Amino acid sequence: MLSDSEHKMSVVVLFGGMSSEHEVSRVSAGTFVDQLDHQRYELLTIGITKEGRWLYTEADSAQMADGSWEELPGNMPCVLSPDRADHGLILFTPAGQVEKVHVDVVIPVLHGLWGEDGTVQGLLELAGIPYVGCGVLASAVCMDKAVANAMFDASGIPHTKWLSATRWEIESDPDGVCDGAIAKLGWPIFVKPANAGSSVGITKAHDRDELKAAIRLALANDRKVVFEAFVDGHEVECAVIGSDPAVSTRPGEILAGAEFYTYDDKYKNGVSQVVIPAKLPEEKLDEVKTYAAMAYTALGCEGLARCDFFVEKNTGRVLINEINTLPGFTPISMYPKLMEREGIPVPALIDRLIALALERTEKQHG
Repeated sequence: MLSDSEHKMSVVVLFGGMSSEHEVSRVSAGTFVDQLDHQRYELLTIGITKEGRWLYTEADSAQMADGSWEELPGNMPCVLSPDRADHGLILFTPAGQVEKVHVDVVIPVLHGLWGEDGTVQGLLELAGIPYVGCGVLASAVCMDKAVANAMFDASGIPHTKWLSATRWEIESDPDGVCDGAIAKLGWPIFVKPANAGSSVGITKAHDRDELKAAIRLALANDRKVVFEAFVDGHEVECAVIGSDPAVSTRPGEILAGAEFYTYDDKYKNGVSQVVIPAKLPEEKLDEVKTYAAMAYTALGCEGLARCDFFVEKNTGRVLINEINTLPGFTPISMYPKLMEREGIPVPALIDRLIALALERTEKQHG
């Protein structure tokens, strides 16, 4: 079961989770499981079910991807202990015993709410366990599109026109909210839940009826809604790594199969196509790269993030769309592809991310 390899660093890969991106997380985590250097690291995998149960599992990447990991007979309930004396996991064995397992670093391969939003990061901070990726504040800020947009505005990072409204504001004055959005943004309007990840619950509304339906859909996913002006532009994405200083790649581009880049495009039907570098003039590639590092730094990101931009077709304006603090690591995901283009294949990238996690803990806690 759990081998006691003292010379190896104990690394936990957390996967699954309760968000709408549970399935994507399972595929992303498989990349880490397969590409991690097993000579250097002792790998432990913890799956979180959609219901929020934590299970130690010895599933392989295929079992993780197809969901069959949940039924494996060797699975054991476990918790990540916030007690710093434990510094790791508590397993509840079939024999009714409790076993403590020391953990050196956690890779939370969780996308969306209850994973990429600062919640798991807070638990790891309490536990004093180093972890890959952004801290509590940056994770929470980047997950909430309204807060992130306000931070972009405050930091001088160019962004499309936007506004937000809470469920209470919408229910109190639905027509007033619609009027305000139409007056400020014009048609069409993108309507998004503030906190759902990966294009879930997003609608492009062309008239008032569509706008009202879009608001209902967004409210089914969150209690705050973000409205954004449509941008006719290239959607491009940069991979950013580290901090002090943050280093960004030049952007890549996704040629979407649908009118806008949907969840199914990203993860299911494979009709989208990745182009690296994006089809933009050289100076525009460098401009996007510069803004990516600026935005990442302004929002306090560390470790890694993917910064998504629009480059407006008729004006060439570079406008940030959002920052993903734990981007996808599936075989078709942009972040690992961009880093590979920079000469950092996935195994070396994982080594770098783990090293950054340990460095941050050193800086913060000594």
